[in-house]
Amino acid sequence: MFIGGVWREASDGRTIDVLNPATEQVVAQVPNASDADLDDALAAAASGFAVWRRTAPADRADVLDRAGRLLLERVPQIAVILSEEQGKPIAEAEAEVRQSAEYFSWFAGEAVRSYGRLLPTAPGRRSWVERRPVGPVAAFTAWNFPASLPARKLAPAVAFGCSIIVCPAIEAPRTAGALVQASTDSGVADGVVNLITGDPPRVSERLIGSDVIAKITLTGSVPIGRTLVRLSAERLQPLTLELGGHAPVLIFDDLSADQLGRAADAVVRAKFRNGGQVCISPSRIFAQRSIVDNLIAGVLERVDGLEIGPLANARRRDAVAALVETSGAKVHSGGVRPDGPGFFYPPTVLTDISPGAAVLRDEPFGPIMPILPFDDLEDGLAQANAVPYGLAAYVFTADLQRADAAVAGLDAGMIGVNELALASAASPFGGVKLSGYGREGGTESLEAYTVATAVTTRGAP
Repeated sequence: MFIGGVWREASDGRTIDVLNPATEQVVAQVPNASDADLDDALAAAASGFAVWRRTAPADRADVLDRAGRLLLERVPQIAVILSEEQGKPIAEAEAEVRQSAEYFSWFAGEAVRSYGRLLPTAPGRRSWVERRPVGPVAAFTAWNFPASLPARKLAPAVAFGCSIIVCPAIEAPRTAGALVQASTDSGVADGVVNLITGDPPRVSERLIGSDVIAKITLTGSVPIGRTLVRLSAERLQPLTLELGGHAPVLIFDDLSADQLGRAADAVVRAKFRNGGQVCISPSRIFAQRSIVDNLIAGVLERVDGLEIGPLANARRRDAVAALVETSGAKVHSGGVRPDGPGFFYPPTVLTDISPGAAVLRDEPFGPIMPILPFDDLEDGLAQANAVPYGLAAYVFTADLQRADAAVAGLDAGMIGVNELALASAASPFGGVKLSGYGREGGTESLEAYTVATAVTTRGAP
């Protein structure tokens, strides 16, 4: 753990095993924070905030810029750690670390642009709005992107003058430690950036129950999101919640054969990246009825022989298998757990799925691709929006009017047209409905990590 500028073990010596999901072997042990450790982290965050909120924005920007450059220098080393504890192939791990560096570099620029505004008022008075850091932040992140998820929270918090306690998923915690190390090597003040590993329910209860924490941010599941909302009710800390999704893809019949092939390429790459463990992964593929058979053939051609990494843990593998087994679907590819060690599950393509099957309702978060037909725009939108999630959605069409109509009708926080790469430092990330609320990334992060303070002055009475 990293508390108040010092790496340390748990005060009572307890640890938690970290497994390699490809081998099921223990690759590391990390501290299991005690209540005393959590209290120390809270005290460090409070003292760090007192210093950092008064640090010049230009100095904060310099720290973030140096951290981003250090992360780029350390991509090969960090990627090995990330791959070992999370399971994604080295090339994907390296890309994720580079994306994490982008968050640090981008928010270095934003640190000096936390603008307020002047308000018109009567002669003899002055009135303005200024943005002040919200305070110490408790940041909880998931295991599927153990570098970019902490970076998306850590970088804006530091940019806008907050301190932060990063609580990475216990399945893949060491990658976040590499980000914290880059931050401290870049000169961030002691106590500004802290990292805790431990039992998630106990950690969240202790941190959120403290009057130190002024802001909560979570990337995780809907049940965990609901738990944190309940925990925050007593002190009314504001929350930013990104709770996953079940992203639809609408593929229209105006595409040429070559365009349909490129759409199949894009969907297969995006669906099976990180074993399908991506919250904005295209997880329900709808093709217009006249082209659905051609799309299925194109997808199967591209899936044949495709190799992917393991799922994060046995629970995820078993949940994915259950979704396939209860789908009542025709299984075109995959669908059978391989023998041997590791939490592997093959790329699986489903058609003719039973109405009401769980795979069409619940976020699969794994390498399952359901393909279904739709008739027209109205039918496609009805099926696309027929889930309680609204994080991402996608459209493939060569018709601009159809694209505009589809975008207008989709219930999602992020929409791609002929494009499946949505996440960037400059773009707000978040959803609607059960996918959560609030945004991180882009200039919208200013709202997440600052509060608007209105000031009015008059000359001496």
